[in-house]
Amino acid sequence: MERSRTVLNRLTLATVGVVFLLGGAWLAVTQASWVTGLPSWWPDPGPRAVLIDRQGLADLRATGWWTPLVLAGAIAATVLFAIWSVRRLRSGVRPSIPLPAPASTLRTRALEDAVTRQAVAIEGVARCRTRALTRKKRLGVRMHVWLQPDVTPAAVLPDLARLTAQTQTALAPYEVGTRVRFSARPHSRQHVR
Repeated sequence: MERSRTVLNRLTLATVGVVFLLGGAWLAVTQASWVTGLPSWWPDPGPRAVLIDRQGLADLRATGWWTPLVLAGAIAATVLFAIWSVRRLRSGVRPSIPLPAPASTLRTRALEDAVTRQAVAIEGVARCRTRALTRKKRLGVRMHVWLQPDVTPAAVLPDLARLTAQTQTALAPYEVGTRVRFSARPHSRQHVR
């Protein structure tokens, strides 16, 4: 699903880019008149005409809504583009881990989900976030474990060590290195007004 979405996104961007490139090249090289395709109510542009002349722009700027509208539109477009860009970077195609059995692979996201589910099942663990990073024959597993209040890392470490050993056994040809970072969930405090 992820790969087909990435291919579809790239194909769409490439198609739109080629259409704009060909359209711009056609307008630049042939000097074709596009004025005939405009609606009848559109003003007839001269050879050096602009979309909004200086007087029209000054009239727009004199109104109270012009500047806030332009700023809000620019900020909204920038924020949306930034969010879209970050999501594109983070949701890229994740590598699969080839397993020793013929024609079998393991998705890194599935490995992360399985390790996270097992870690959260350990008594004393409030939540966990796991990230798997692959290199040739090495696999790095990074776990961020949030502990419940009044639970020490020493209480959950043996169970996490067993979980890591199971992961290493399951991914036998790979050398698995695990890093665990602990955080504590704060006590819920009563607020007095």
